[in-house]
Amino acid sequence: MIHPTIEELTKGKLNRYELVVGVAKCARIVTDEYINIRTRAQRLIDNHETDKTLVSLIPAEYRDEKAVALAIGKLSSGRFELKSAREN
Repeated sequence: MIHPTIEELTKGKLNRYELVVGVAKCARIVTDEYINIRTRAQRLIDNHETDKTLVSLIPAEYRDEKAVALAIGKLSSGRFELKSAREN
């Protein structure tokens, strides 16, 4: 069973194609966020500004989840919002 359902994510406003494209774009944003977090953490370690490990400096959600799963979670929680091309 898929949770959240396609209907819950689209709220009846988007078709499946728009949902897939939107989730892919959101996953790219999540990936970019992870890269920025990891770069900052690595810089801290390289400059000896912290004695923590790289793993401990990266939030668990970015370490443990795939980008698509995080994107879907952010969409269902309302942190990301999809708009149809017809709305623009």
